[in-house]
Amino acid sequence: MEYNISYLLKNDGIKCSCKKQHFAQVSDVIIESGAVKSLPGLIKKYGGSKAFVLADENTLKAGTAAIEEIRRTGIAHTLYCFGSEPLEPDERAVGCAVMHYDLSCDIIVGIGSGVINDIGKIIAALTGHKYIIVATAPSMDGYASATSSMARDGLKVSLPSKCPDAVCADLDILCNAPMRMLCAGVGDMIAKYISICEWRLAQIIVGEYYCETVAKIIREALDKCVKSAAGLTKRDPLAVKAVMEGMVISGIAANYAGISRPASGVEHYFSHVWDMRGLEFHTPVDLHGIQCAVATLLAIKLYDYVRTIKPDRQKALDYVKNFSFEDYCGFLRDNMGFGAESMIQGEYKEHKYDVEKHRLRLDVIINNWDNICQIIDEELPEYDSVKDLLQSIGAPISPTEFGISREEIQNAFVITKDIRDKYVVSRLLWDLGELDNAKQIL
Repeated sequence: MEYNISYLLKNDGIKCSCKKQHFAQVSDVIIESGAVKSLPGLIKKYGGSKAFVLADENTLKAGTAAIEEIRRTGIAHTLYCFGSEPLEPDERAVGCAVMHYDLSCDIIVGIGSGVINDIGKIIAALTGHKYIIVATAPSMDGYASATSSMARDGLKVSLPSKCPDAVCADLDILCNAPMRMLCAGVGDMIAKYISICEWRLAQIIVGEYYCETVAKIIREALDKCVKSAAGLTKRDPLAVKAVMEGMVISGIAANYAGISRPASGVEHYFSHVWDMRGLEFHTPVDLHGIQCAVATLLAIKLYDYVRTIKPDRQKALDYVKNFSFEDYCGFLRDNMGFGAESMIQGEYKEHKYDVEKHRLRLDVIINNWDNICQIIDEELPEYDSVKDLLQSIGAPISPTEFGISREEIQNAFVITKDIRDKYVVSRLLWDLGELDNAKQIL
């Protein structure tokens, strides 16, 4: 079965063997040349009489055609455009949008990609109004998701917000996006190799919910994206469409599952650590998808290392016995600044470093080791094949290419296990007593 967008948007949902009825929260997805011409009709379809339009200077320029369509058809609107300073997804940006919100508006229209979309989804959730996003680049997978990736109190979090009611993606706009943003879209897609692998491992090790149907949906979109990637350097509309469809399908898959697992794993947490450090210490950062791309290569290296391990129960128990959470908190504060406090508080809820909980997980890991290795073999591609793909489209293959040092890479890896309460490779290696050895290969 081909899981195309039309099938995934079925209003009556999809009954699944996982015993859930899956629903896509987005209702309309238009990915075609001239898609912005449908924007006025979408606004009217969702009952809008006056639109609050959200953009920044770059996305407004890229999406000029969308504004022209709104004006041409006489739809009343209020435009708020963020200034020329780099826009960060944080409390300040949301506050600015809220303070400029026009209470006479009854529908939200975002023109942009990651940050604009995340803020638009929050404003829509706060106001209870319908929300339409006009995509300006196929650069990230949040277009059709019901969460917003934001920095809150210095910690990168996924806030429940509102899924867009409609995604309007004009290929005439997308094909002209900066090449680095096209590369970012591919980067956010290849990250799904890791996310699906870790989702399956988490089902075994900590009993997490898993749906094979959702995993198949992601795999199919990922395969199509990878096969089309070569056309991006020529800005081939079919290649750009494949990436954009992958971005949208990833968000739908997350909605289906009710969790972000299908779309993100440890590679996203590397990116979150670098983003948080950038906000705190002004260290180098790049586009989210670019960071996910290079972190996917790091994760493949780590899983290659996992394959070489023969679990040693006593070694793992001794490692955890000698682990000092107090000392580790100092490490977190040194490397993450203010954002460390939320991670430290998270441990008091999660108790992942609890000795007895570790012992129980270790039993499961050792008893299922062959199955764990088999999943890694089934889900992950060869390191060189991913590296070659990224190089073929001109994307970075190492964080050092955008200014992250080897020490910062290693420290970020250690910290990835504290970003979310999700079981990822850094937690597996900690459980095995191999974390310190594994970081040396990065």
